[in-house]
Amino acid sequence: MAEAAGGGGGGAGFLEQLKSCVVWSWTYLWSLWFFLMLFLVYVLRVPLKINDNLSTVSMFLNTLTPKFYVALTGTSSLISGLILIFEWWYFRKYGTSFIEQVSVSHLRPLLGGVDSNSPNNSNTSNGDSDANRQSVSECKVWRNPLNLFRGAEYNRYTWVTGREPLTYYDMNLSAQDHQTFFTCDTDHLRPADAIMQKAWRERNPQARISAAHEALELNECATAYILLAEEEATTIVEAEKLFKQALKAGEGCYRRSQQLQHHGAQYEAQHRRDTNVLVYIKRRLAMCTRKLGRTREAVKMMRDLMKEFPLLSMFNIHENLLEALLELQAYADVQAVLAKYDDISLPKSATICYTAALLKARAVSDKFSPEAASRRGLSTAEMNAVEAIHRAVEFNPHVPKYLLEMKSLILPPEHILKRGDSEAIAYAFFHLQHWKRVEGALNLLHCTWEGTFHEVSVYPKKELPFFILFTAGLCSFTAMLALLTHQFPELMGVFAKAFLSTLFAPLNFVMEKVESILPSSLWHQLTRI
Repeated sequence: MAEAAGGGGGGAGFLEQLKSCVVWSWTYLWSLWFFLMLFLVYVLRVPLKINDNLSTVSMFLNTLTPKFYVALTGTSSLISGLILIFEWWYFRKYGTSFIEQVSVSHLRPLLGGVDSNSPNNSNTSNGDSDANRQSVSECKVWRNPLNLFRGAEYNRYTWVTGREPLTYYDMNLSAQDHQTFFTCDTDHLRPADAIMQKAWRERNPQARISAAHEALELNECATAYILLAEEEATTIVEAEKLFKQALKAGEGCYRRSQQLQHHGAQYEAQHRRDTNVLVYIKRRLAMCTRKLGRTREAVKMMRDLMKEFPLLSMFNIHENLLEALLELQAYADVQAVLAKYDDISLPKSATICYTAALLKARAVSDKFSPEAASRRGLSTAEMNAVEAIHRAVEFNPHVPKYLLEMKSLILPPEHILKRGDSEAIAYAFFHLQHWKRVEGALNLLHCTWEGTFHEVSVYPKKELPFFILFTAGLCSFTAMLALLTHQFPELMGVFAKAFLSTLFAPLNFVMEKVESILPSSLWHQLTRI
């Protein structure tokens, strides 16, 4: 049995090696194969009568009227225009390019590409934590650590106004996050997890909820409870109950996978997924506790979670902890958390920068007077507070207008752009009450923030995908060709012939050199073959 298994493993290894060799050859040797095919076609040009066929084609093209070329370029312009309209509509609705999505999702795996964002490629070892942290800090779009619940909070806005509070782009990013953190390659071995793997990719909310109920009929599935708590529960109390059920199921899966994580790569990936699920459940449970007014209990839950999983800084749990401590007015504890996370090696955020500024402003804001400061100058404490505010404004210049209520607040998105308007909205939505609680803090902010040099950016501003720009250029170019061909047929014909002769000039030059170098007898033997 062992020998048979060893033989099967060897055969599988040989097939994998063969596949990797084929993929490598297609990746790097395609140019060599292309030139070999050109050489073979050139050698066989006599028996295949390529020269005669080319002459026939050339005669046929010379007999075509300018109307044909007008129709050809016009049709090309029409087709590229239709593609452009479809691409623009798809981008406006889903926030991505259809051609790019199809190529990445379907063509890239066939060509042997590997998704660098796959959770299986991430490592949780201490040696790789710094590299992972550095790669995370380079990202521009982050998940909002204080994001609201879709069913219990976002949907209430929809019920009242009939409008959607989240964009398709934001929800697509959330769907990608869910697939990254809540799925792994072994899900197909468990029916409930296989259903949830499809549910996270489903666009229709009702279809996702139905899939979660279907998964729970098969097994106690933690991710199914998560989906129901996030999207079906209409109150925070209901969401908390579902998260408690998810916690019970998630802890069981985590303990089982923890014992098997060193048995192979698949078990390690499954344990990594179960860890992400457990951390997410505990964090959202703490947020439910905070929203229900049990703030001290929420602080304890967050501290325990950060001690249990210190390496998972990607969830930014310390920002949830800072907000809860500010609610308790535990400013010494807030300063202790800032001292740990306001570090140059860690990515900064508006929460860290403006909370540090709030603490500095708290020491002087109640007695601060612009008139008195202009007469006697700023004290050391006042100077420290002003500098802290300037540093915060330099990091994100959008925040003061929301804290000073010069701009209206809206519901924060599920994803934020660091240093952008969306981060300012998310920060002010939860922290405006803490600034109002400190006497004179907003007055000091109002007196000092405009002195900071800044250039305000705009968010969200998504760059147009390459294929939209390409099809727009192709449509314009072909339409211009059609117009020029219709107006100046003879001139465009001369231009086309000159362009083609110039295009094929290097190839003709190379062929002449090859014919002059190789003996004619060799050509004769090759053509006979």
